[in-house]
Amino acid sequence: MSKSTYDILIIGGGPAGSSLAWALRDSGLNIATMDKQVFPRQKVCAGWVTPAVMQELEIDLADYSQHRVLQPITGFKISQLGQQQLRSHYAGEPVSYGIRRIEFDDYLLQRCGAEILPAQAFKDMQKTDEGWSVNGQIKTRLVVGAGGHFCPVARAIGSKGISELAVAAKEIEFEMTPEQKAACTIEAEIPELFFTPDLLGYGWVFRKGDYLNIGLGREDKHKLSSHVENFCAYLIKQGKIPAGTPQKLQGHAYLLYNHSRRKVIDENVLLIGDSAGLAYPKSGEGIRPAVESALLAAETIKNCHSEYSKAKLADYVTRLEQRFGERQPKPDIMEKLPLGLKKLFASRLMQTQWFTKNIVTDKWFLQTHVPPLLSQ
Repeated sequence: MSKSTYDILIIGGGPAGSSLAWALRDSGLNIATMDKQVFPRQKVCAGWVTPAVMQELEIDLADYSQHRVLQPITGFKISQLGQQQLRSHYAGEPVSYGIRRIEFDDYLLQRCGAEILPAQAFKDMQKTDEGWSVNGQIKTRLVVGAGGHFCPVARAIGSKGISELAVAAKEIEFEMTPEQKAACTIEAEIPELFFTPDLLGYGWVFRKGDYLNIGLGREDKHKLSSHVENFCAYLIKQGKIPAGTPQKLQGHAYLLYNHSRRKVIDENVLLIGDSAGLAYPKSGEGIRPAVESALLAAETIKNCHSEYSKAKLADYVTRLEQRFGERQPKPDIMEKLPLGLKKLFASRLMQTQWFTKNIVTDKWFLQTHVPPLLSQ
């Protein structure tokens, strides 16, 4: 790799990094996106996005769906494990879309307009008079950390690991055989969500045409593998998924926005997406917050006029709080309730159609009360 100089170096080619580069495509700035992998690459993720994300990124759905999976979602089935499922249906346009991250991320990256530096792992960064020297070879005025929960830029500025309570998840997405497709009872347009009785997480099973996505995430990672095994066994027993479904699930982690303590700016450094700890508190969704944080960061960067001091970048923090609210590093009122009382309330509420549709699906998962960022 030869020595290069950029105005902005984005570490991470996922939705956050590519969305930032795309939002700055007409800024006149010299931008590069560096990633340790070569795209397209596999990415562990449930993989659904709301129409708001497609609007914010100006994605032509007809064009996108020509050679990629774009599974319309028109409803959900919700329950606590062992309870009766309640079905919510939405008439009209799809309320969400199932995508495959191997396709979605590559699509966003290839159209972002930045120079792509693949197969280059971040090793270190050293401060210079004008910004940073990354890996001893790349000079840049601004380093943007977009490398997910384990982003090396967050670690480099001492942000990662500050009293973090991360959600741990395991999931798999695989193409079903003809026999498995015939035996699978999951409706493609109706993902199914199963909340755990202890209220520390939920599992899901989601069909995207010929592909099946199964996973479970928990705020308590203790014995996560056992919880996942029991969940898969439950799905098989209920006839939800076919026997012979692969059992080797992949793990990942993320921070919920309200409890994250990560600092998101430093001198000539800015964090976006999961690197900044932005996942929605109830659903754990990270794609929309990642995209929106990138769009907010782009506005701040434009206003910096190539001076990326911590003081100048503070506007980004303000924009995040205006969009997502102030962080709450301490437990809220509901979290302070005794577990037995929370279980009782949850068990009853999860058996009501109003709660599962208006709160769980509409508010927690679809964020229908929050308009697309560009419409504000």
